[in-house]
Amino acid sequence: MQQSQPIPSQQSDQDATVLCIPLWLVWIVGLIFAGAGLGSYAILDNNEGLYAEISREMLQSGDWRQWVIPHLNGLVYMEKPPLLYWLTALSFGIFGESEWAARLIPALSSLSCVGLILWFGGRLQRVQTARLAAVMFVSGLGVTAMSRTLMFDMLLTALLSASLMWMYFFVVLKERRALCYSYAFLALAVLAKGFVAGVLFCAVTGSFVLTQSSTIRQFLSGLWQFWDKKAISVFLLIALPWHIVASLTEPIFAWFYFINEHVLRFLGKREPHDYYAGAWWYYLPRMVIYLFPWSFLLLGAFFAKRVNRASRPLQWFLSFAWIMPVLFFSSSSAKANYYLVAVMPLASFQLAIWLEDRQYGGRWGRMFTGLVLSALFAVLAWFVSTHPQEKLQSLQIVGMEAQLFLCYALWCLTALAVMATLLSWRMQKIGVLAYLPLPIMTLFILLNVLHVSAEWSSTRPIADVLKQEHAAQKIMLFQVFEDQSSLTFYLKKPVYVVESRSNDLFWGDKLHNNDIVLSASELDVLVAAEPIAIVVMNRDIPLFRTKSYAASMKLVRQFANASIFVN
Repeated sequence: MQQSQPIPSQQSDQDATVLCIPLWLVWIVGLIFAGAGLGSYAILDNNEGLYAEISREMLQSGDWRQWVIPHLNGLVYMEKPPLLYWLTALSFGIFGESEWAARLIPALSSLSCVGLILWFGGRLQRVQTARLAAVMFVSGLGVTAMSRTLMFDMLLTALLSASLMWMYFFVVLKERRALCYSYAFLALAVLAKGFVAGVLFCAVTGSFVLTQSSTIRQFLSGLWQFWDKKAISVFLLIALPWHIVASLTEPIFAWFYFINEHVLRFLGKREPHDYYAGAWWYYLPRMVIYLFPWSFLLLGAFFAKRVNRASRPLQWFLSFAWIMPVLFFSSSSAKANYYLVAVMPLASFQLAIWLEDRQYGGRWGRMFTGLVLSALFAVLAWFVSTHPQEKLQSLQIVGMEAQLFLCYALWCLTALAVMATLLSWRMQKIGVLAYLPLPIMTLFILLNVLHVSAEWSSTRPIADVLKQEHAAQKIMLFQVFEDQSSLTFYLKKPVYVVESRSNDLFWGDKLHNNDIVLSASELDVLVAAEPIAIVVMNRDIPLFRTKSYAASMKLVRQFANASIFVN
């Protein structure tokens, strides 16, 4: 087997003007953005509440079948593969069912991406490039949000990035063991988010192999090398068992998971239709937001003279690693902001190379970037101060009204951008790192807003009242489960859903008889016989009052988004 050797770049770090970023700084930045205040805000409704509750039920079930076919609110939930649930349930088992334990896996996945970027850059002999890329990745606005939210995509990002990096070394170095590692991580990525991982891997790999081929025969030969029995066996050994056991456990699983969740979702024909569509350019502005404020450095560096060039195979690989997934997501009928995080580790690496090869834009380029950011924050501060928002009037953040806090915070960001402009212009050794205080301040703002907005973003306040004042009553939700999905996590038990129009409970209710989803007539009987507390979204109260059972119920507590009625 050929021994692994570092892949040479056209010009090493020592020969170019580069930032001297110490390794300890990279990891401190990573720990701050992935871990600071991880449990300081409530479990968020909708996606985070769903996945936290599935993991909690999995751990508490005592039934091995729920580790194969997950359950949500006591009903079958087959929409996603189980790796995230397994890991989160393990986190709950070790650390308890807390907010920070729920978000531990995405945070560790983000830090794993940092480690992967550093490892990848070390093998390419672009150590400082990798350190800059790691800092930009983990502190980018969108990545920061995904690093501290319980969802599948950050785990997918770490596993898919590892698979693609090993694939690059396999193609360039012809190192056989690299393919086994690549397929192993790909199998785990499939268990993390489904066969979309395989589609993205094939799209990136096929495009990259094409650039390394001068003839059709060479291209086909390049693809054939991926048909390695040992590597394929590794993939199947990891990915296949769960799919087989799940198909045997739940008869409809094979059709539901392979066809409804993958093929029909991509075509926009999945039932139920619980996802968003968008224009072909949907993801382009979101690319800028995900790596904000670092993506704005492109403005200054765009006109700078290129003094160094990365190797052509590396540039092709990094380009395809984000372009092909973006094209795939753009062509799909199902679009979501969080899909985009999967491309960010290698996109940030290419951004770092692009900046380094252009001397980070030079003094005037960095200064131009800072001036643009200063103007942007100043305009936002002016807008917030002159456009009062009703929802902000009742919030207090660090002892002041929320609107005033946001206004001061944005003016602070404006001042920090001005300071960064001056530092990056005058102090060459600091350079673009002068902009690091901007995402740190943004994180501070985000955490404080989330901490005080639980009534809008979570049902934790409602759950506290229900446990204290209505513990003896049956707890119910009116029609929509997703908008109050964190309630079951905080109550530590499933709740009844009346006249459900929930997309996430649709198939669980349809496939098996249950006593979780109640009809109007069933609730009419219960209201007359048992004490009941029902939580209704405020927007649905007019509809709720038209129901026959509502005549026997009275409003006892109202929150920002929902209210509690009892009989």
